[in-house]
Amino acid sequence: MSKDTHPKPAPAHSTPAKSAPEGDRIAKVLARAGVASRREAERMIELGRVSVNGKVINRAALNVTDKDKITVDGKPLAAPDAARLWLYHKPTGRVTTTKDEQGRLTIYDDLPEEMPRVMSVGRLDLNSEGLLLLTNDGGIKRKLELPSTGWLRKYRVRVNGRPTDEMLKPLRDGLVIDRQRYLPMIASIDRQQGANAWLTIGLREGKNREIRRAMEDIGLSVNRLIRTSYGPFQLGQLKPGAVEEVRRKIVRDQLGLDGPVPDAPAKPLPQRRRRSGPQSDDR
Repeated sequence: MSKDTHPKPAPAHSTPAKSAPEGDRIAKVLARAGVASRREAERMIELGRVSVNGKVINRAALNVTDKDKITVDGKPLAAPDAARLWLYHKPTGRVTTTKDEQGRLTIYDDLPEEMPRVMSVGRLDLNSEGLLLLTNDGGIKRKLELPSTGWLRKYRVRVNGRPTDEMLKPLRDGLVIDRQRYLPMIASIDRQQGANAWLTIGLREGKNREIRRAMEDIGLSVNRLIRTSYGPFQLGQLKPGAVEEVRRKIVRDQLGLDGPVPDAPAKPLPQRRRRSGPQSDDR
């Protein structure tokens, strides 16, 4: 007798794989609409401030679509704004946060009142200055902050001392400080100016106080630190405290966004009258 070559039927209890739920997570939708960052939106949901189709929700693990009616604090959710990006020249004496427990001035004290709600891409510490990117879109913020993006960030750094090219070699090789590894940096000497020297430093990650800690490790003290670029975006001639929107076509092309984006010329926004804050001693 020949062997039966017919395939065996599938077990009666087998079930098809579940398809992914439609739409996006509610916190992501709130962030894209400019209500809050995704993390802040999750806290708002936990506090019962968000309703979907007339029902208060208290968990962020919920997907919604365009058909759902969403309200925040009883007000209908506005349509998401187009993704936008701004260049901001952060001065010293400003903290990169919305509020400060010590009462120090924040970057938001500088921003023009007509700007929408924005989030910073990464941070610059109190005594650092230079280019800080701002966006109204949580997705852009996360994309620009991801280590995998690997965009080069360049800084002009003034140090006290007389560095040599050999002294900078550990920066180029990569350091381990207090068991924390730092990726190799670009490091070159621009000029010696009395007791100080100006360096150009480039890195592709953004660990807390990375440059200051690295300089201290090789025996140099930073007394001024200015970020001049973040990937393709340049500080240029932007004045301290000034804000300038990046053309939306450039944002789309550089970040690989889909679909047409209404363009607008890049131009500085009118500055607020700057409030005086704590003076830095590193100028």
